[in-house]
Amino acid sequence: MFFDERVAATYDDDGMSAPEVVDPAVDLLAELADGGPALELAVGTGRIALPLAARGVPVSGIDTSAPMLARLRAKPGADAVRATEGDMTTARVPGTFSLVYLVFNTIMNVTSQDGQVAVFGNAAAHLGPGGRFVVEVMVPALQRLPPGETVRAFTLTDEHLGFDEYDVVTQRLVSHHHRVGEGVLRVPFRYVWPAELDLMARLAGMELEHRWAGWDRAPFTAASTAHVSVYRRP
Repeated sequence: MFFDERVAATYDDDGMSAPEVVDPAVDLLAELADGGPALELAVGTGRIALPLAARGVPVSGIDTSAPMLARLRAKPGADAVRATEGDMTTARVPGTFSLVYLVFNTIMNVTSQDGQVAVFGNAAAHLGPGGRFVVEVMVPALQRLPPGETVRAFTLTDEHLGFDEYDVVTQRLVSHHHRVGEGVLRVPFRYVWPAELDLMARLAGMELEHRWAGWDRAPFTAASTAHVSVYRRP
């Protein structure tokens, strides 16, 4: 398991929990929930779930990592989030939801196409009619790789060297993190294209409603490096 105690202990320290990052996501998710309950797949340490619950949205969460969930449960306001340990491809929680969401590239932590299809199917199974499934994920950076190259740096600081290694045959990606004093962490992913996600949604009985370049609803273009896609169950 890659999200072990070592990762959980520092997960909230990389800037992704800063208000300027979290608030736009929570604003949009609260609007899309439209007064109904929300389910976060891969809820982690509650980076999004806790502030969303503080807005009055009833939030449940699923995560496969016990150490990450322990961090969530130790935070103020954690009683407002009903967290379940389980695999987001199959785990079910009671209730019907207006919103299911999966953020911060986490669909890529499922490293097979069949598994990613199962995530969409599980999300749809938790939604009521008209409910929405929101996915935030990067656009694969293959256009930024010179011909024949497979590695692209994404972080170069005095404390952290980060490199993504692409395999264009299998759509596998390995993120290599070299941190001073902490050693090396290698995390496997399966990168996925927007059109492939759209097909997974259709297989699960959902349709694309919106696609933006980010939580601020900026237009998605050929130059966008990420997207927030909103799928709706008819």
